[in-house]
Amino acid sequence: QPETPRIIVNMCRAMFFASSAALIINNYFKIRMRTLVIGDIHGGFRALKQILEKAEVVATDKLIFLGDYVDGWSQSPQVLDFLMDLGSKQNCIFIRGNHDELLLDWLLGNFENFDESMWFKHGGEATVVAYSNVSEVTKKKHIEFLKSLQNYYLDEQNRLFIHAGFTNMNGVSYEYFPKLFYWDRTLWESALALNENLDKNSYFYPKRFKLYNEIYIGHTPVTRIEQTIPIKKACIWNVDTGAAFKGSLTIMDVETKEFWQSEPLNHLYPMEKGRN
Repeated sequence: QPETPRIIVNMCRAMFFASSAALIINNYFKIRMRTLVIGDIHGGFRALKQILEKAEVVATDKLIFLGDYVDGWSQSPQVLDFLMDLGSKQNCIFIRGNHDELLLDWLLGNFENFDESMWFKHGGEATVVAYSNVSEVTKKKHIEFLKSLQNYYLDEQNRLFIHAGFTNMNGVSYEYFPKLFYWDRTLWESALALNENLDKNSYFYPKRFKLYNEIYIGHTPVTRIEQTIPIKKACIWNVDTGAAFKGSLTIMDVETKEFWQSEPLNHLYPMEKGRN
């Protein structure tokens, strides 16, 4: 009988410590449930592994890839294999880039309106060479993956993630030409040209910049304006930091805007030319 109160006290202590530990673990994973956006990879598998390691990505992180996984450096097939596997383990959003559709057309033999020589000049040659060592089984898996890519992703915070842009002033759901989601450059060019002092309520303020809280894009490297890190213009964040050329690959936390970068891709692939 005298032992009973002591047993009850010990049980209460155990329950307290267990609930405290559970709370700590729960809070840790809440903190770690980040949304991370990744710029254009262009076959740079080594850079992709670097940034995921530098950002200390964990299974609870949500990863949004902005497209152009292929063309440029020599490891496009490895990039696709890795992304397919990663997508089976955690929450990943894979956006379609123009180079991803070019590769899909090539794999399917869709050569109507397909300028192969132009594609080769812009990174396709390295991809074709890399696929000479890829089995037909793997090619079929890559085809299915490329077909499954999304044209854009709109989250609950009204943040749009898209490879290139859109042209319809009422937004992506009204776009007449879906290919512009991964070919357009006018959205970014308009943001670059916008007078930063123009009031958002002005009649002249672009309507496209009022539709979404933030827009995340790749497609047009910020190295073209002599920048090396993600750049914000109006509501648009450009996360393409020139990995296809001599820039780095970037991953960014969309909440905090903290970002991590790989080594320049020409350093990671010193014997290759990429898209240079």
